[in-house]
Amino acid sequence: MVKIQQIKLPVSHTKEDLENKIKKLLKISSGDLLSWTIRRQSLDARKKPELFFVYTVEAEVKKEKQVLKKVNNKNIMSTTPVRFSYLKTNTEVSQRPVIVGSGPAGLFCAYYLVQAGLKPLIIERGEDVENRLKTVEKFWETGELKKESNVQFGEGGAGTFSDGKLNTLVKDTKGRNQEVLKIFVKFGAPEEILYQQKPHLGTDMLIGIVKNMRNYIKNAGGEFCFSSKMTDIQIENGKVSAITVNDTEKVKTDCLVLAIGHSARDTFTLLKDKNLPMEAKAFAVGLRAEHPQTLINLYQYGQESSPYLGAASYKLTHKCKNNRGVYSFCMCPGGFVVNASSEEKRLAVNGMSYQNRGSANANSALIVTVTPEDFPGTDVLRGMDFQRRLEEKAYALGKGSIPLQLYGDFTENKTSEAFGSVLPCMKGKYTFANLRELLPEELNAALIEGIEAFEKIIPGFSRKDAVLSGIESRTSSPIRILRNEAFESAICGIYPCGEGAGYAGGITSAAMDGLKVGEAIMKKIINFC
Repeated sequence: MVKIQQIKLPVSHTKEDLENKIKKLLKISSGDLLSWTIRRQSLDARKKPELFFVYTVEAEVKKEKQVLKKVNNKNIMSTTPVRFSYLKTNTEVSQRPVIVGSGPAGLFCAYYLVQAGLKPLIIERGEDVENRLKTVEKFWETGELKKESNVQFGEGGAGTFSDGKLNTLVKDTKGRNQEVLKIFVKFGAPEEILYQQKPHLGTDMLIGIVKNMRNYIKNAGGEFCFSSKMTDIQIENGKVSAITVNDTEKVKTDCLVLAIGHSARDTFTLLKDKNLPMEAKAFAVGLRAEHPQTLINLYQYGQESSPYLGAASYKLTHKCKNNRGVYSFCMCPGGFVVNASSEEKRLAVNGMSYQNRGSANANSALIVTVTPEDFPGTDVLRGMDFQRRLEEKAYALGKGSIPLQLYGDFTENKTSEAFGSVLPCMKGKYTFANLRELLPEELNAALIEGIEAFEKIIPGFSRKDAVLSGIESRTSSPIRILRNEAFESAICGIYPCGEGAGYAGGITSAAMDGLKVGEAIMKKIINFC
């Protein structure tokens, strides 16, 4: 296989243009090019509004050695693609693995296990994704919260109601990243996600993909139980022996995957009571900011829209004078700010996009890192309590609705009275409030300094009528459930997994962690046989 890097073409190019460029670079005819596949596509906007795609391509050609010798180009080389593989066994296990949670970590762990020949039981406190969607939409319309099935809980996890971004900074030499994308394509995602620089799916597409994954796992012998919450864990002689579901049903297992998500606060409390080794960890809190999508497009593309490109995104960071870091997080081009609450009288927001990213606004969390030093004490769950206090303030400020404020009024410490030209794109009821009362003033000062710094990068970012809302408190898990190199807790048979356990930071990294844990379970089974 031949890899060709740095193939540059205008964004308006055709598939034929790309194939002709490949043949020209390799100095071959059509008959010598057997096949080709895009491995990477990125945008070059350095000469905006002239925009270019830059490709990495893998091509199968006749007489590869002669072709490589003839071209003598540093961007053209021989390559052997990494192929992800699954461990398999025909050995019968005494008790089937139980996976708690059906977010990306749980689903991809279950997928690995059925590929390997096992038949896991997946228990999920929330509803299946179809009924969950109805429940969430009703909550946004009426404010009636269902504590066990909402934006945070239910099949697909919190990422189902997000932008559905699939890019990750996690480096993996075994091909797990690409395998995750291939699995998404297998269950309904467009093939373009396999090579786009910043692939995304959107809430509407994720719902269908999650359903298809569930049906595949069930057909392969896995079992799903919805509206089923783990309420107790039985541990004997340092090993897990069973769990209790909904306070009544006992399920025996010697293999328990905790893919519980970052908002399973009652489960964190249960794990603390069971003396499962955990530690408090840093996370981040802040506000959502909405700007016109045309503003971001103009910054990135040199034009307010492009027929060849979707809504533009941004990524911003700033280190403040007080050494706090301010950065954008979970940026949603053409998206919506959503009420993402999961507890009574506590309010949290998140960002979400549909697949077409078609709303008028870009939104992103603008957040500040907080560490255990910001919530001192010895309780391992003190970060969780810090989150809860902020969410209680947000609920009180908005009287149950999303509290929002124009940026200009935020800097002046006064409640807004009317919108400017930026109208909110939100899911859930909202109302004006003074968000300066929400966060500690040290964090407020950091946010203002950060936004003013971002203005120097994106002109118009600090516009007075930009809409802020809060609180963004569920950026990541406030705890880490400790595990060893075999991905197992000190309590034998328990496998902490994914974002809730503190080992991932988004859909793709959580899914990759699910594959890692699935592989670790299989290694243990094989070694014991």
